[in-house]
Amino acid sequence: MLPKKQKPKLPKHPRSENKSSQTTYDLVVIGGGAAGFFGAINAAQMNPGLRILILEKTSKLLSKVKVSGGGRCNVTHHCSSPSELAQHYPRGQRQLKNLFHKFQASDTIAWFEAQGVKLKTEADGRMFPVTDNSQTIIDCFLQAAHTLGIEIKSNSEVSTIEKKGNAFLAHTKEVITAGKILIATGGYNKNESYRWLADLGHEIVNPIPSLFTFNDPAKEFTQLMGVAVPKGEVKIAGTKFSQTGAVLITHWGLSGPAVIKLSAWAAVYLHQQHYTFTALVNWTGLPETEVRTELMKLKQENKKIVFNAAQFELPKRLWEFLCAKAGIEERKIWSELSNKQINRLVELLYACPFNIKGKTTFKEEFVTCGGVALSDIDLQTMESKKVQGLFFAGEVLDVDGETGGFNFQSAWSTAWVAARAIGAT
Repeated sequence: MLPKKQKPKLPKHPRSENKSSQTTYDLVVIGGGAAGFFGAINAAQMNPGLRILILEKTSKLLSKVKVSGGGRCNVTHHCSSPSELAQHYPRGQRQLKNLFHKFQASDTIAWFEAQGVKLKTEADGRMFPVTDNSQTIIDCFLQAAHTLGIEIKSNSEVSTIEKKGNAFLAHTKEVITAGKILIATGGYNKNESYRWLADLGHEIVNPIPSLFTFNDPAKEFTQLMGVAVPKGEVKIAGTKFSQTGAVLITHWGLSGPAVIKLSAWAAVYLHQQHYTFTALVNWTGLPETEVRTELMKLKQENKKIVFNAAQFELPKRLWEFLCAKAGIEERKIWSELSNKQINRLVELLYACPFNIKGKTTFKEEFVTCGGVALSDIDLQTMESKKVQGLFFAGEVLDVDGETGGFNFQSAWSTAWVAARAIGAT
């Protein structure tokens, strides 16, 4: 690996960026993100004789790697088995379980360590480079690409691809010939590739957003901005969608792991509702019966002022706000509460309603629900069933996971399986 503070430059060998006269390659990778680089590097490692080109439509390589995990890069999640890992994917769960038997989280850890990059596991299972810097992962990929002689062309958007005999023609600012193509273009609103992939006969599952926070235009809770509970539960009223975990009140509404996970599992439903729905927050994380029993016990036995002692380990500001919202006066003692006030407080603690209208992207860790239908892909090789020699990896597929390193893991796994098939020929 390079010295810690040194940033590798892009290749400056005969296949240098944007200056090569060579336009015929064994493999052209469309997309200079996580899946694209991982696929290109592994294909080259498995078959060093391959001539490989990565095409990136923007001037920025590995942009999502850069911002992931607050700039630390959440590389993967510490899961001990393919079955456990697959449970964190709202779409593609069954298919990914089989793929993870080929390349799972432990393989990701081993791969990066072989490149000189050690990962660490945090308390919630997320894994980061020990440097806590996403540049470590970017440097790893750029250095590997340079060492393996992989050419990289940025600002090279592919307008279309076509199959001519046994070869492909990728149309950018020039026409590039490839024996095989790996599509790793990312997801929603980031490219026009879905159009020409559909033209090649692939079914496209409507690409829509996943991993977002909930907007509450009434802003009734805005004064509590920054208040969080560690073990809450968020439900979508009238459905079975529910997730537990930390819940955070923001100036625009609701966020936190429970909300972000819920947005992934309910992505299709919420899109159909135009992101207008009622979110019910259980601040206690406990069953309603336990909440009611505890409050009735306090009413019968406690002579203390209700406002003075927050229950269920809730933040003081949140407790006081909910008590006031339940119609409880500041100097009221527990034994003086009416049953109506108890019932109202139970409701606010167990199923506090937020009338949600709209969403906000969760930082830059936006992912896509939808993409190329997995039924069109040979999952043993990630090759298209419609077009021989065309492979897929990453977010362009109808696969997406919760936040926490799962989307990168599916990118690594699908890219590795594709690379193995490509490298074998």
